[in-house]
Amino acid sequence: MNRQCGLNGDTKEYLNTYYHILDNMIQGMTNVKLSDSISHNFIVQMIPHHMAAIEMSKNILEYTENDTLCKIALDIIREQRISIENMLCIEDKCSELCNSRRNLYCYQNRMEQIMQVMFMEMKCARATNRISCNFMWEMIPHHEGAVKMSMTTLQFQICPELVPILESIIKSQKKGIQQMRQLLRCIGC
Repeated sequence: MNRQCGLNGDTKEYLNTYYHILDNMIQGMTNVKLSDSISHNFIVQMIPHHMAAIEMSKNILEYTENDTLCKIALDIIREQRISIENMLCIEDKCSELCNSRRNLYCYQNRMEQIMQVMFMEMKCARATNRISCNFMWEMIPHHEGAVKMSMTTLQFQICPELVPILESIIKSQKKGIQQMRQLLRCIGC
């Protein structure tokens, strides 16, 4: 890969794992079977998104010695696991709530736009020999995508059990973005 010119061995290993995780996330989010339920569609697309965040966080924990970043990564793993469990618990019930074709079309169009921007920003994230910086440059657009996807979903009729999950995603991801931006400044990325 041209992007890896001048990068050391650890950085190349880290990035190879990252791009593999990203490819799996994109496949998981775009190849999932959608239904006539916005609630269902959000859940089945957000689960691979959260799984990628967990794997990305595990990846950075192999390479960083920054205590603050380790805490951020561990928080991501914990929060995303809880969110996945909560979504799986309500998936069957929420899938019963069907939406109109018009709403489904509007919702899915907006979601696809959000996902495409997120995928592009994650693919094009800066890659340097500062692995900790790389992770944050990759994770910030990932979190921003989750916030936008959750906020979009809240604009439609969805099952009530999904609302607190969406609100939690928005709150935790905004907090994570703020923490990472602050850390990027502190360590001079």
